[in-house]
Amino acid sequence: MILANFLSKKYHWTKHAKEKMKHYGLSASRLQRVFRCPDRREEGIAENTTACMQRAGSKKHPYEVWMMYQIKNEIINIISAWRYPGISPVGGKVPVPEDIMRELGIE
Repeated sequence: MILANFLSKKYHWTKHAKEKMKHYGLSASRLQRVFRCPDRREEGIAENTTACMQRAGSKKHPYEVWMMYQIKNEIINIISAWRYPGISPVGGKVPVPEDIMRELGIE
């Protein structure tokens, strides 16, 4: 991870988000790109949050890059990020891995 991407005044990265980025192999610039040009936006699982995603991978092995964020005082608080294997259903519940749900305290 490049430190310069974390020093932006526009984005705030939670410790949880940084850990998940490392776990899933996602970079800060990749998540900024997901935020700027998402393929889909959904309501987040936590209160007052939004989740957005971008498709990635190949036609044979597709996956999605998801991130959950909250905007406060014009600062984008990135709460979590994850990879979803395959293609998630449109308009349904946001596909969040169980370990992230446990860490966020949401059941």
